[in-house]
Amino acid sequence: MKEDRDRNPQSRASEEDTPFDVNRLDDDQLQCAAFLAKSLSDGNRLRILLLLSGGRKSVSAIVEELDLSQPLVSHHLKELKRSLLVRVERKGPFIYYELADPGILDILRNLSDMATELLSARKTF
Repeated sequence: MKEDRDRNPQSRASEEDTPFDVNRLDDDQLQCAAFLAKSLSDGNRLRILLLLSGGRKSVSAIVEELDLSQPLVSHHLKELKRSLLVRVERKGPFIYYELADPGILDILRNLSDMATELLSARKTF
């Protein structure tokens, strides 16, 4: 099989373009993926991430823009920080949060597209 890939450059190129090979995911990688998925499993966290896609925000700005309580926002920001999805910067008495990687928006878009597709095909609830 390896010989076929070596002789066929198109086959090799398509394999290199694949983001990851699901057959090569080990237990540690699966645990990391599960940890990230758990961090994304709350609607308020998703709303916070989408808000932060517009740039860094203070806790008070997040509270105001999402109309959530300060303790709730702080809890979710702590979880997002723990999962390395947001970066924190302190300036004087203020703490600012921003997305750690803009690629998280691609993941959110893909999840949303998949959810829409799956739910539109669902016949019973």
